[in-house]
Amino acid sequence: MARTRKPVVEVRRSQRRRRTVSAYRDGERVVVLIPDRFSRAEEMEWVERMLARLAAREERIRRTDDELLARAHRLTSRYLADHVHQVVPASVRWVTNQNGRWGSCTPDDGTIRISHRIQEMPDWVIDYVLLHELAHLVVPSHSAEFWELVSRFPKAERARGYLEGISAATGLVLTDD
Repeated sequence: MARTRKPVVEVRRSQRRRRTVSAYRDGERVVVLIPDRFSRAEEMEWVERMLARLAAREERIRRTDDELLARAHRLTSRYLADHVHQVVPASVRWVTNQNGRWGSCTPDDGTIRISHRIQEMPDWVIDYVLLHELAHLVVPSHSAEFWELVSRFPKAERARGYLEGISAATGLVLTDD
């Protein structure tokens, strides 16, 4: 079994930092910023926690087009099973040129494009955006029938709220229309 090497960790203590802990990569090493008052045991605990968070974040960033297509198939099977013959995307891919939308679908040729801006968002948000676009392969418009399909996803309203919050907080005018 191959073991992954732990990165070199540099811990920086700060008297000005009261409660927050953060970490970032600096080349091959990880810098962890902690309050000066932390004990050695707290330091070790937080270093482990921050290494796990960085690893999870980096894993999300590594999301590929192939993984996105596999996710689309899983969502179709689970939420659009009664339309499985209609929901056959020709391609599903991450794109960097979506400036006004979280995703888009061209029903005529079956292509789905998902904005790279959501790659680091929670899985349930990605699933919502992807299911939204998959539903367009069944119903091209945003009709009541379309929204009925999208609402099969249990966290649809929560995901919409999350995306609206991100739009408001960043000042970006991004829609799921």
